[in-house]
Amino acid sequence: MPKYDFDIGILGGGAAGLTVASGASQFGAKTLLIEKEKELGGDCLHYGCVPSKTLIKTAHIYHMMKNARRYGLPGDDVKPVSYKAVAERIRSVINTIQKHDSEERFCKLGVKVEFGNARFNDEHSVRINSKTYSARKWVISTGSSPAVPTIYGMDKTPYITNKEIFSLDSLPKSMIVIGAGPIAIEMAQSFCRLGTKVSVIQRSNQILSKEDKDMADGVMSVLISEGITFYLNSGIVSTRDLGTKKEIVIKGKDEKTLSLKAEKILVALGRQANLKGLGLEDISLKFEKKGINVDSHMRTGHRHIYAAGDVTGAYQFTHAAGYEGGIVLSNAILHLPKRANYTYLPWCTYTHPELASIGMNEKRAREAGIEYSVWTEEFKANDRSLAEGEEIGKVKMIIDGKGRPVGVQIFGPQAGELISEWVAVMNGGTKLSTLASAVHPYPTLGEINKRVVGNYFSGKIFSDKVKKTLKFFFHFKGRACECTKKSATTE
Repeated sequence: MPKYDFDIGILGGGAAGLTVASGASQFGAKTLLIEKEKELGGDCLHYGCVPSKTLIKTAHIYHMMKNARRYGLPGDDVKPVSYKAVAERIRSVINTIQKHDSEERFCKLGVKVEFGNARFNDEHSVRINSKTYSARKWVISTGSSPAVPTIYGMDKTPYITNKEIFSLDSLPKSMIVIGAGPIAIEMAQSFCRLGTKVSVIQRSNQILSKEDKDMADGVMSVLISEGITFYLNSGIVSTRDLGTKKEIVIKGKDEKTLSLKAEKILVALGRQANLKGLGLEDISLKFEKKGINVDSHMRTGHRHIYAAGDVTGAYQFTHAAGYEGGIVLSNAILHLPKRANYTYLPWCTYTHPELASIGMNEKRAREAGIEYSVWTEEFKANDRSLAEGEEIGKVKMIIDGKGRPVGVQIFGPQAGELISEWVAVMNGGTKLSTLASAVHPYPTLGEINKRVVGNYFSGKIFSDKVKKTLKFFFHFKGRACECTKKSATTE
């Protein structure tokens, strides 16, 4: 049997890589973790989830300060934002979390950590910093980077991505956002709230294109009300550097061109897998433009090499990467066959209000040929929402022909938290009747989940058939009042 330096080697110190490294070492496997950057934590910690959510919170507080009169408070003038101070807060949060993802912590767990660019020598070994390390099994979890479009003039026009936006020296007076996915929309709202004039360019006819249009349009309506300008169905013709400003020429469906100018251009058009320089071609490991091909066990074409996280190009969420890391651990270390199942993988766009989803929305249900019905409940009917001035949004539940929930979308306050109840319900196979009869504390936003299920059952419970049956057995006399006065809304 060949002898290897390590039981398992991992390329990439992000969510997936850290999950595998921590678990493998604690299970007794001799573990090597290689990270190309100077610190562990990956894109999420340094340029993604952590800094973006920190910025979103800061922008939300500033927005609340400017709208204090809505809550019966004095509306004193609020001073302009110092983005340098905002960036310092972002850095402090990253530094605090970095301690948990430090080399020292993983060394204490028994993991050998190396920093640098690794390249496969053969199927079982890599070379890094003039050293060669071999391992019985390998995991590729090198993550992803911002995708930059091929546009005339873009190579000569300065732009920023999520790697630069959190460390700017000052708040841009104006910004054009290319793209309308989660990152683009979150940053657009945050900078608009801080005082930047923001425009968003989108190729299709809606933002957040993976979501149902009615839910995405709800988000866009809020952002428009806050001052963001959207250019939908618009292709980019060219870009140009004008010195203090940058120009983007766009073309709409009517073939007319329009020139937009701003201080900064934010490119947020999706992600591309970090595969360059790994030497995958040299070991005949199959991959595509979107990422590395893996099976449901997270194995590549070489059964001893696994891939997890953004590098697969599938579900580019930090929680998905951590989940996939767990799948790798089960298969590669414990030898307990386990398949990845994304049926009830939740996700959330952290605008305000938030938009969270789990399972199928209407788009995916139609594509799958599923017969379904839609049940909704508005946040304006939730007492806690009204008390907090958060009445915008709704819950949308998708029910199949057998009365089972196949998906839920929530557009409203704390949607990312509210969807967690559905994570438990749908993954646990809990019956809707159980949720409908469960007692929720009052007044809470969480009552809305119970209410939307109640809407589904109410038509059956309070049907004419049920009323006739009860009248027959118990001699009920029926309605005690008939309202004859027309309301103002019906006149």
